[in-house]
Amino acid sequence: MLKNNTIMNRILYQSSACAVVNKIKGEAAEGAKDGIINLPQELKAFLKTDFIEAVHRIDVPVTGCALFGLSKTSLEYLNAVFAGKSDLKAEKRYWAILEKPKNLPPENGELVHWIETNTRTNKSFAYSDACAGRKKAVLRYKITGEGKNYLFMEIEILSGRHHQIRAQLAAAGLHIKGDLKYGAKRSEKSGGIRLHARYLSFPNPLNKKETIIVTADPPDMDNLWRAFINAS
Repeated sequence: MLKNNTIMNRILYQSSACAVVNKIKGEAAEGAKDGIINLPQELKAFLKTDFIEAVHRIDVPVTGCALFGLSKTSLEYLNAVFAGKSDLKAEKRYWAILEKPKNLPPENGELVHWIETNTRTNKSFAYSDACAGRKKAVLRYKITGEGKNYLFMEIEILSGRHHQIRAQLAAAGLHIKGDLKYGAKRSEKSGGIRLHARYLSFPNPLNKKETIIVTADPPDMDNLWRAFINAS
């Protein structure tokens, strides 16, 4: 666990255009409901800014790099980059600890699905075929190690869909530790799930020739995350 989880100690990058925060589980990067910590609101108060909105949106139970635009101009630019509507690209990589299946998947590979989201249940479903209302989702993965009960995986997402990693892995028979919504056997004792937004790279809105690269350690660094790191 981070010794101090205050916003000040979790800001990984900051400029007048954007900020990246190491999000902890239980925080909402946008649309916080009652009882959920509103990360943009906390960041807005700390930075004393009038504008803040999420660009790289990560789910409430997920930890890691959360990117926010601090002006309308930078938000529009970064949204275009992350949506693949710019010549310059963003890279998004995650760490995941999975319940070990009986049949191990290939050591590395690419998953391609078409995702449909049920807004009522706030859950996405990944299908092998295209259909009206479904959006194409692509991720690449690499198994970096394994233990008796778990697989360690690095994931790069090439699209940005709602619950993409969780839904695509579930469709492949793989379940993130603690993710009951997508088929995990049991929850995490301390809440959250074992999915962590480890790495972000994106062009600097203030200087398009410059690339901003940010990495985040898991906020709840325990023996299982250390085993992940040692196996990589």
